[in-house]
Amino acid sequence: MSRVDVGSAPSGVLVEAEDFADHGGWMLDSQFESQMGSPYLLAHGLGRPVADARTTVSIPEGGEYEVLARTRDWAAPHRPGRFALSINGERLERELGVHGPDWDWESAGKIVLPKGEATLVLHDLTGFEGRCDAIYLTKDGAAPPNGVDAASKAWRRRLRGLPDEPVDGGDYDVVVVGGGIAGCAAALTAARLGQTVALIHDRPVLGGNASKEIGLMPRGMQGKLLQELAQRTPDGDLVALCLLQAEPTARVFLEHRIIAAARDGERIASVDAVEAKGGLERRFKGRMFIDTSGVAMLGVLAGAETMFGREGRADFDEPYAPEAADEMHHGNTLFFRTRMADQPIPFPEVPWATEVSKDYANLSGQLVQPGQENGAGPNANPDNSTFQFSADPSQAWMQQFPATHYWEYGQWLDPYTSGEFVRDYLMRALYGAFSNVKTADPEAYANLEFDWMAFVAAQGEFRRYRGDHVLTENDIRNHTRYNDMLVSNDGFFCIHCAWNPGEGKYDFRLKDWIMDVRDQQPYGIPFRCLYSVNIDNLLMAGKHISVTHVAGSSVKLMGNGAEHGVAVAAAAFLCNTYDTTPRGLYDERLDELRALVDGLAGHEHSPDAPRRFVATPG
Repeated sequence: MSRVDVGSAPSGVLVEAEDFADHGGWMLDSQFESQMGSPYLLAHGLGRPVADARTTVSIPEGGEYEVLARTRDWAAPHRPGRFALSINGERLERELGVHGPDWDWESAGKIVLPKGEATLVLHDLTGFEGRCDAIYLTKDGAAPPNGVDAASKAWRRRLRGLPDEPVDGGDYDVVVVGGGIAGCAAALTAARLGQTVALIHDRPVLGGNASKEIGLMPRGMQGKLLQELAQRTPDGDLVALCLLQAEPTARVFLEHRIIAAARDGERIASVDAVEAKGGLERRFKGRMFIDTSGVAMLGVLAGAETMFGREGRADFDEPYAPEAADEMHHGNTLFFRTRMADQPIPFPEVPWATEVSKDYANLSGQLVQPGQENGAGPNANPDNSTFQFSADPSQAWMQQFPATHYWEYGQWLDPYTSGEFVRDYLMRALYGAFSNVKTADPEAYANLEFDWMAFVAAQGEFRRYRGDHVLTENDIRNHTRYNDMLVSNDGFFCIHCAWNPGEGKYDFRLKDWIMDVRDQQPYGIPFRCLYSVNIDNLLMAGKHISVTHVAGSSVKLMGNGAEHGVAVAAAAFLCNTYDTTPRGLYDERLDELRALVDGLAGHEHSPDAPRRFVATPG
């Protein structure tokens, strides 16, 4: 077992949970770092305690230490996520994860430790999402900082021995932020055009909502590059990482979350990203930047103009728009799968979950495997499926409902600050519904167990960029022609309708789902929807391009995002070649851009063919 370099102060030792040498059965959860301040370990046991996490640290001087852990009671006041801590084989007196609903430091008790190495062990007690951010051993009783601010970050850096400023992450022709389908397509295309590329992604695997962590099938336009990178390995992972690693000019930085962007006038000069394990910050410089994060994070950090929520009917005269604008948006979804075991499987009482799920006892809408959704599931109370569904009855594949995405929540909450709460709320709904199924018919479902539940939610709708053009429902429906149509997109209007706040017994389920297949013909995406209206070297691809909420309900399909990714990579290449901006391409080199994108879209790639696209400007 390797020793963690934790850093030390005269009277204290900080141990970041993500830096434990052995996570055991605990999961590293870094997706809410911007909200609560740090990655943490999550005891995601589906109701069964997970294996211990352990590490070894250096104690700078002997004496009595108070041991504090930063954690939270995620379903307060029920305390379902309790855990304990042992040091050198001695279990401390107080259980953790019990103090309150907000992240804070709580005391596990005191212990006398000699100078030298000490072994710390986290013991999960419940299997129900216990979480530990960090452990602090102090001799002076001083409370550690708890804010999510610069002072707390500086305190942690000092105790971990990290530099005050980000280290050099490199200088690139193209920096791509976000490793979903759109980001993989953009990075791979740019690399094959000979550009030096950094792909910065905040998860340990590529693919975003299509990754093996979540598992959606990439719908929408099925272009050649999508078909290449979205193939799956036997464990469900996408082959995208292997393809990118084979490109000599591309570098992939997994588990790196961007935290800052620096501008030079109207251009982005660099972005800073922090690595989940170890906490080291890196600074990436670039000539062109592409945001494929799905959440417009680069734009939020850099001050790009964005849009949020639903536009009103008068804004763009869209038939599906509400009369008045509001901030409702598509929420997040948590996927899961159940199975029947060979023997009875007990499940504890979960009053903290059933207070959310109430009497809901329908586990339909399961993820069968990565890339295969809408699986059946136990339904012990058919009467509580309250949703509506609007679709073309001639489309037989649409009748597999209730579908995975009916498990959705957060449509009225701020997606940038409420992500952990939304994920946890959906977990409570699923645990409660599972318990309700087992108790409603204990004989039939005695052997029922969870096979899998994601702890990473499929992301819904966040902010969308404003470009030089905003694509609307009418543009799509009427196939409006513009001189800068660059790629085709495909797919239906897929509008998720949430309950109003306080409305609906089962608010973790959609109220209605509108699926309008239109005329089933592809439509065009203008280039002006793919670059920022106010930042000169910022392009974007994926569901947060310059579209209205209604238009975005079709554009958001991941296959469509792959087409955007190819297009913006081509645009970045030409911008670097001619030292111009995306708007400059639109004004002066639109035909050349369109020809390049058309050539890339028609590229036939095989193992025996040359890997690199032939693209000669001029």
